[in-house]
Amino acid sequence: MNQFDQIIDRRQTHSVKWDTLEATYHSKGLLPMWVADMDFQAPEAVQTAFQNFLNQGVFGYTITPDSLYDAIISWQKQRHHFDVKKEEILLNSGVVPSIALSVQAYTNPGDAVLIHDPVYPPFAQVVKENHRKVVRSQLYTDDKFVMNFAEMERLIQEENVKLFILCNPHNPGGRVWSKEELQHIGNLCKKYHVTIVSDEIHQDIVYQPETFTTFQNADPSFKDFSIVLTAATKTFNLAGIKNSMVFIKNSELKQAFEKVQKQNHQNDINTFGIIGTQAAYKGGKEWLDELLEYLKENINYAYNFFQKELPNIKVRKPEATYLMWLDFSAYHLSDKQLEDKLIQEAKVVLNPGISYGEKGTQHMRINIACPRDTLKEGLQRIAKAFQ
Repeated sequence: MNQFDQIIDRRQTHSVKWDTLEATYHSKGLLPMWVADMDFQAPEAVQTAFQNFLNQGVFGYTITPDSLYDAIISWQKQRHHFDVKKEEILLNSGVVPSIALSVQAYTNPGDAVLIHDPVYPPFAQVVKENHRKVVRSQLYTDDKFVMNFAEMERLIQEENVKLFILCNPHNPGGRVWSKEELQHIGNLCKKYHVTIVSDEIHQDIVYQPETFTTFQNADPSFKDFSIVLTAATKTFNLAGIKNSMVFIKNSELKQAFEKVQKQNHQNDINTFGIIGTQAAYKGGKEWLDELLEYLKENINYAYNFFQKELPNIKVRKPEATYLMWLDFSAYHLSDKQLEDKLIQEAKVVLNPGISYGEKGTQHMRINIACPRDTLKEGLQRIAKAFQ
C-alpha cells in the first residue's frame, strides 16, 4: 500500500481541520476538505528527530544551531537555485506573522497595500488589522489566472501604494508565476518605489513541467526592494511546529524588519520548529518526490471526475499547491446558498471563494491532499448533491 493511502483518524487531536467542524457548522458527519494541511504523516526523518528529542525528556530553552541555517541554505540552493547566506535569513513563527511584521516595518497607518483578488484571505486581514488600506487588483480567470499589469500600475499610482504582497505559487489559483511575469511586477514596483513581500510557502509543491522562480531570482536588482517568505511547514505537513524563514538581502529592509520583530518579541523559535525544519530539509527529499506524484494523481482524478460527473462545475488543474479552485456559477446560487448546500446536502466542508475577494464569488476551494479513498468519498458527496 502507498504510504499516502493510509487513513489516519485525526479526530480528537485538537485539529483545526477536523475538530472544529461541529462547532463551526452545527452539523454532524461532515467531511473536511478545507484547511490547507494534509491528512498524511510527516516524513520518517522528521518523526525520528522528534522522537529522539522526546526521549531525552527535557524541554528547556533552545538556541538556533548553525545546522538549521545550513539545511535551509542547502535546500534553497539545490531545490530552487537560490543563493541565500546565513546573515540574510531571519526566523519567525509563520508566514502570516511575517506578513504582519512586514506591513508594520515598511508602511505607516493609512498607507495603501496592494494585493490580488482572489488571494489567500489573511493578506487582506493583516492589512486591515494593522490599519492600512487594502487595494485589490483582479486576476483574470477565464482559462487560468493572469495578472492585469495595466490595472496594477493604475492602482499603484492612484492609491500611492507603498507595499505589494505577492502570492507565488498562487493560493487559491495554483498558478506558478513565470519569470517574465515576476520581472514585469518587479519593474513596475521598482518604478514606483513599492516594496514587495513575496509569500512563497507553496514553492516546493509544484508539478512538472512547471518550474518555480523565487522572486529575487527573477532579476538581481529585485533584492533591493523585496523580501521572501517561506517555510518547510506546508511542504512537509508541519503547520503545527510554528517556524518559517524570511530572506532579506537588503540591509536597510532587514534592519527595519528586525526592529519590529524585536519590538513584538517575535524572534524566539519553537524548539519543534527548529528540529522539524532541519530534519525535513535534510531527510525529506524522497518523501516529497513521492508526495508530488501522489498529489498529481489526486488532481488528475478530481479533474476527470468533475469533467465526467459534474461538467457544470468548471475546474482547472493547478500548476502548484494541493488546492483546486471550483467555479459553481452555472448553478446561479448565492455564496450563502452554495455553502449551505455543500454543508447540509453534500456534508462536505470547502473554503468559500468569496472569502478570497469579490472575484471569488460563486467559487469554492477544495483541498485534495488526502488519501484517495477520502477524495473519492468527498467528490461523490458533492456529485450526489449537485447532479
